[in-house]
Parts: sequence; structure tokens; C-alpha cells
Amino acid sequence: MLEDFQAGGPVMYPILLCSIIALAVWLERQWSLRKARIVPYGFCVELLALLRGHRWDDALVACRKRPAAIARVVEAAIEARRHGRARISERVEEAGRREAAEMERFVPVLSIVATVAPLLGLLGTVGGIILTFREIGAGGMGNMNQVGAGIAVALNTTFFGLVVAIPAVIMEKQLLTRVDRLTLDLEEVASEAVDLLSEPEHTL
Repeated sequence: MLEDFQAGGPVMYPILLCSIIALAVWLERQWSLRKARIVPYGFCVELLALLRGHRWDDALVACRKRPAAIARVVEAAIEARRHGRARISERVEEAGRREAAEMERFVPVLSIVATVAPLLGLLGTVGGIILTFREIGAGGMGNMNQVGAGIAVALNTTFFGLVVAIPAVIMEKQLLTRVDRLTLDLEEVASEAVDLLSEPEHTL
């Protein structure tokens, strides 16, 4: 593999860089999109219990102490609790959009890698084939085995480009699926919080 990589020429290095970027993004998002950082179960149970008990200040303090997406969303809801359900829902939607954008951060990079890597591979292959046929034009057909070997080397870049692009597509889909699942969990807890905060006797 190392020999094939080196034979691919200068284009192999941008392809390698694409692979490193894709892996780094995927690992970082795997860490950041843990449920414990977005919608921690125990915290949600505790928070909703505080809201049911009308302990607004305690719930607000709990939200401010917890570095989780659901905490920031419910904090916005609690701060708007005296302004009616419409205002509470509006604040929750605003906070939810911010958290969703944060969860999707860097994920589009994987789509870029999946698009660019095979194009770089194709560029290297086309460049290699052009050089091979220039040699044929300059010195005649010569040894066909050498010609075939030259074309095979040129195809290395396309191969490595696809090797990078295919996992990048899979990584992107996996992360987007996780984001969707966490967003649904976030919406479910936030919706219950809005209901609790919107009851007439709770807004007084």
C-alpha cells in the first residue's frame, strides 16, 4: 500500500489530508454528540420534577450549572415563563435551532471530503494517463507491459480517492442519524417543559 501511495504522485497527499480531516471530524463529533452531553436522562428527570413542583428558581439554577443542550433550551423557557405559552415556545424554538446547528457543526465537512477526494483521484489518474501517452508519443509503443504498468499506477489515485470518499459518506450519514435522534429527544423533553411552564397557575 505504501508503494502504491508513493507511486500515485503528488495528488496522493491532498487525498491523505482529506482522510485525516474526515477521521478527525468523525471522532470529534462522536465525542460531542454523546447523549450525556445533549439530553442526559438523569438530569432531565430531575429537571422535570422541579418544574412539576413549581420550583422555578431551583430549575433555573440546575440548568445554568449543567453544560447540556437540554439545559440551555429549558433555561430559555424558564426565563420566558411569565410571558405566556407563545413566548415560551418561541424562545424554546430559538434555543433549539441554536443547539441543532451546534450538533451539526463540522458534519458538512464530511460531505465536502466525499465529493473532493474522488475528484482528486480522478485528477491524478487523468494526469498520469496523459504522461503515459506522452511517453508513448515520444518513444513509440515500446514495451506494452510498461505502458500497462504506467496506466495501473495512474489509477492508484482514483482507487485511494474512493477509499477515502466511501467511508466519509458513511460517517456523514451515521452522524446525521445521531443528530436526528438526539434532536427528537431534545424536542420531547422541551415540549414537556413548555407544557408545565404554560399552565395558567404556573405563570402567575
